Amino acid sequence: MSRICHIELDDSALPPPTPEIEQERKVAMFDLIEENQFDLPKRDDRVVPDGPYRVGLSIRDKRLVFDVDTESGDKAAEFHLSLSPFRQVVKDYWAICESYFDAVKNMAPSQIETIDMARRGIHNEGARILAERLEGKAEIDNDTARRLFTLICVLHFGG
Repeated sequence: MSRICHIELDDSALPPPTPEIEQERKVAMFDLIEENQFDLPKRDDRVVPDGPYRVGLSIRDKRLVFDVDTESGDKAAEFHLSLSPFRQVVKDYWAICESYFDAVKNMAPSQIETIDMARRGIHNEGARILAERLEGKAEIDNDTARRLFTLICVLHFGG
């Protein structure tokens, strides 16, 4: 079964995360490793190594980079995605997250639920954009797209 067995973020150039952002990162990484679907489709006549895969995510030259190796460390693929399609949804996601983090501290459960529904909607939109951008490069399910989108948001933090 093709899946991600290890995920690594290159966030070395980012400012230290807030506790909330660090928690989002930890949860997304844990959930991703626990359960995900990630496969590299056959392209042209090239042989595609079987998973599981080790995936590195970074932002280089204003592009999102997926560096994919086999479990044993052999290069499997590398692809670069434009960040442009993600910019607005990432901005909206962090804005609604800030509202959510504040609401959890100060608001009634019904208000928190309303903000959380909006947060999930934006999160789903980001996951949809990611799945579209990965089409032909990697095959992922919705839950994997959602978790990877969270990690993309973490990489955007302060960027």
